[in-house]
Amino acid sequence: MTAVAAAAALEAPPPVVTKLVHWLETGHVPDGLFTDDVFCDLTVPTWRLQAQGADAVPALRHAGHPAPGRVPRLRYDPTPTGFVLEWEEEWDEHDDHWYCREMLRAEVTDGAISSFSIYCTGDWSTAHRARHADEVRLLRP
Repeated sequence: MTAVAAAAALEAPPPVVTKLVHWLETGHVPDGLFTDDVFCDLTVPTWRLQAQGADAVPALRHAGHPAPGRVPRLRYDPTPTGFVLEWEEEWDEHDDHWYCREMLRAEVTDGAISSFSIYCTGDWSTAHRARHADEVRLLRP
């Protein structure tokens, strides 16, 4: 995992954030990451999916991202009831190198995620990223 950019006073992220990034990179759900009745509301381009339960939520992720990957860049911001996490993700699958950007707002109960919403850009193939680089000049990474 890369360094976490945190809000305001550069507050260190709580263990639940480190566990979440571990799950995103490996597909392995660390103990204590989710409550038993965790709820996930996932929005991807032109689609919305939901899952509830400590088994159903990881299954939802695995259906869309079965390959392990890495999180090269992320930002953590605490909220009064949990946190917001913005990240980029990369992985190899189907003979290609994929990329996406995501943002998550999580509610935390007793140190575990009890509900969260994720907004995803969708999965960008190598060809899509190349087309984007040719057509768009980003001001920041």
